[in-house]
Amino acid sequence: MSLRALLAAALLTAAATPALAANAGFMVLKQPRPDASPVEVGVWYPTDAAPSPMRLGLNAHTVATGAPVVGDRLPLIVMSHGNGGSFAGHADTAQALAEAGFVVAALTHPGDNYRDQSRATAMTDRPAALSALIGWMLEASPLKAELDPERVGAFGFSSGGFTVLAAAGGEPDLSRMVGHCLKHPSNFDCKLTARRPASAEVLTTRWVHDPRIKAVVAAAPALGFTFGENGLKGITAPVQLWKAGDDQILPGDDYAEAVHQNLKRPHDYRVVPGAGHFDFLAPCATTPPADLTYLCASGPGFDRQAFHRDFNAAVVRFFTDQLVAPKDSAVGR
Repeated sequence: MSLRALLAAALLTAAATPALAANAGFMVLKQPRPDASPVEVGVWYPTDAAPSPMRLGLNAHTVATGAPVVGDRLPLIVMSHGNGGSFAGHADTAQALAEAGFVVAALTHPGDNYRDQSRATAMTDRPAALSALIGWMLEASPLKAELDPERVGAFGFSSGGFTVLAAAGGEPDLSRMVGHCLKHPSNFDCKLTARRPASAEVLTTRWVHDPRIKAVVAAAPALGFTFGENGLKGITAPVQLWKAGDDQILPGDDYAEAVHQNLKRPHDYRVVPGAGHFDFLAPCATTPPADLTYLCASGPGFDRQAFHRDFNAAVVRFFTDQLVAPKDSAVGR
């Protein structure tokens, strides 16, 4: 091979490999909106600066706050939390991705977070907000120069799992909620809808899809049944799909299992025996208030710490295979 060919090969390899950083940096940014208050965004990224432990709500991570970014043309992962959550809910997964060379941007969803539930059932808001976050990160954020717009992935849990599937091309039909809730009135989604019925505006708003999303991880996705047999045809990105084997919040086969059955393309489907719904959240680092103990509790014999070591490694490997490795990397069932 000639020297010129060797140099060209080295450049291609460098462009396709995330930064080899020792640690994760962290900052909280405010994404401006023209007609509303800014969106809170937690950002993790690769850095060589020395980290230190930091509490983040109920969770914790080990990060270098405000440290310089290492690398360029970095892949971007956007994160969408579940109903009533915040950007902090998957801090350990975000840290693991940042240490592997990804930039992670997790938003606190306007109108559906721990402070504000005013639009908790306005599901069309969510993929629109995620797409706006991608655009802002790539075009206007302080990290825009370090990002590769061709390598964007999306991670979501619960309502966030639904969000990333819709944003990646899924077409839900929320009218399916009626029949579902007649059969399962005690399910969490049905109780939430009963308290806060979706408005006519939500039911008629078009779903926002973002073709920049090239890979998707959906953990315990809410409302999986609303996609039906044909609503997932628009998803062309590779998908890693997770189901909690003992999910008491979204029980049965109407959620992750429905997505698995109706997503006809090959995908990576993982059922976690003994896991509860909230075991996908980062392990709690502090004793929660009495009204939030359910977020930290796991079933008898289930080790959330051990699970997250495996979960984070699997998520990092999936996004690395799909956004960093050669384009022909295969994903199987």
